Amino acid sequence: MTQTPARPAPVHWKVVIDANDPHAQADFWAAALHYEVEDNSVLIGKLLGAGVVPEELVVESHGRHAFRDLIAVRHPEDPFEEESGTGLGRRLLFQRVPETKTVKNRLHLDLHPGEGRREEEVARLEGLGARVLRRVAEQGGEWALMADPEGNEFCVQ
Repeated sequence: MTQTPARPAPVHWKVVIDANDPHAQADFWAAALHYEVEDNSVLIGKLLGAGVVPEELVVESHGRHAFRDLIAVRHPEDPFEEESGTGLGRRLLFQRVPETKTVKNRLHLDLHPGEGRREEEVARLEGLGARVLRRVAEQGGEWALMADPEGNEFCVQ
């Protein structure tokens, strides 16, 4: 009898987005996607208490300790590590970089709010700080090309 080789486990991943202000970007995208900003305060408290992380690398965000230079948002229904607050599913991680965005994204998110809800969603996202760059109507479909508060492009289908 021939055994079928075991399939390797899928690779866990997250999308990492460079940002000048990771916390503002996390707040925007959490609101845009109806995600949650991760709470890493328990882990940070332990690291501060052990002297592993200096105070200058920590800020207060949403009334709790957060890393100054990175913060993630996660899908509210996905699992997460209770001890660290780190999501184990769909996540976006925002990390501080010194330079501003200067060229077109090589990767972007497409948001799909549902049939007939594009314009309502575009208006909601504009209210959160996004802006419409252009509206596209082609044989393959229609969408709004938008930019988040730091200029990262994304589409609303």
